[in-house]
Amino acid sequence: MFGSSKSSSGPFRRTLALATAATLLAAGCGSRAGDDTAYASQEGCADTSGETVKVGAINSLSGGLAVSESVIRDAIVLAVEQVNASGGVLGKQLDLIGEDGASEPTVFAEKAQKLVQSDCVAVVFGGYTSASRKAMLPVFEDANALLYYGQQYEGLESSPNIFYTGATTNQQIIPSLDYLKQQGVQSLYLVGSDYVFPRTSNAIVKAYAEANGIEIKGEDYTPLGSTDFSTIVNKIRTADADAVFNVVVGDSLVAFFREYRAAGLTADAMPVMSMCVGEEEVRSIGPDTLVGQLSSWNYYQTLDTPQNTQFVADFKARFGADRVTSDPMESAYTAVMLWKANVEKANSFGVADIQATADGVTLDAPEGTVTIDAENHHVTKTARIGRVADDGLIYQIWASPAPIEPDPYLDGYPWAEGITG
Repeated sequence: MFGSSKSSSGPFRRTLALATAATLLAAGCGSRAGDDTAYASQEGCADTSGETVKVGAINSLSGGLAVSESVIRDAIVLAVEQVNASGGVLGKQLDLIGEDGASEPTVFAEKAQKLVQSDCVAVVFGGYTSASRKAMLPVFEDANALLYYGQQYEGLESSPNIFYTGATTNQQIIPSLDYLKQQGVQSLYLVGSDYVFPRTSNAIVKAYAEANGIEIKGEDYTPLGSTDFSTIVNKIRTADADAVFNVVVGDSLVAFFREYRAAGLTADAMPVMSMCVGEEEVRSIGPDTLVGQLSSWNYYQTLDTPQNTQFVADFKARFGADRVTSDPMESAYTAVMLWKANVEKANSFGVADIQATADGVTLDAPEGTVTIDAENHHVTKTARIGRVADDGLIYQIWASPAPIEPDPYLDGYPWAEGITG
């Protein structure tokens, strides 16, 4: 496993730790970088002097997470192609080098090392699970390279070498709990896949529940890729909670929801609020199994904005009229465009230049306006709750009044004090 021996920088506060491949899937995710150290001066081996610039992408194209991640690669490809068609970045065309993370954190780390040390890319886009991100983090810090991580996650982390373009906790998990509370939910059953994101997310849910008078009636986890949910669903049924908070991911979602429906559980009787069910997952599970269930994201294909209308049309024109777009796809697409905007603001592909000029970089993305916060390298996001319809799409039923400032360490929530990943 790769380790990191140098301190992180500026406003970032990070506690360094070494982890084995076995512990990555179960470990928490808290990391804060040192407040008083400077950005690393080491620059990577990327050569940006020619007419083309190499960029990398790491997504699972095989394994249990491929159903969710292969479509993210398509969104990255679309963004790179559009950038090139519009003249490139600082007049240079992008050469995309793609790698398969194979749904294994150690493979993500190996591929990241290849991209930044052998292929000498200027930036990498990708990662999906928190385990994959945590496996890659020391690679990017040691090489002083850049990763744009486009997936929503459990927070409690920041690094000068990662830009987090997906939602952090106060932009997805907490708004979903606020919504459930407003709907009168007084008890929850927690279920998730057994790795970093679900366990840390549910630690946050339990702290929120204690502070808000919500009863937790049960909590269960299943290995990534698991297809046997009979015992868990039976426990959920007998617990008789008001709602289920779901952080199951990947192809396990198919088995979970089909078992849920077979047990006679419905969205009307006991709704499921999911953190990882987007349009692509609805297609895999089947709309008839999911009608009425809730999803918490920052983007849905059905958003009615000029930017999203164009994005959806462009994606379908490139990959097929029957294809759908989803939050992780849009966030990955936005990551490429944010990097482009930051490079152009810095007038440089250099890591230090991008870091120094990141604050306030803004993009009118398909999801709405996103702005980089240089204090933690996260972005502003509009929280949205959606409901699955019988046409297989998700329609917004609630949204935050404005984009929410990122608070990855939940400093603004006294009840969250002491939570670690």
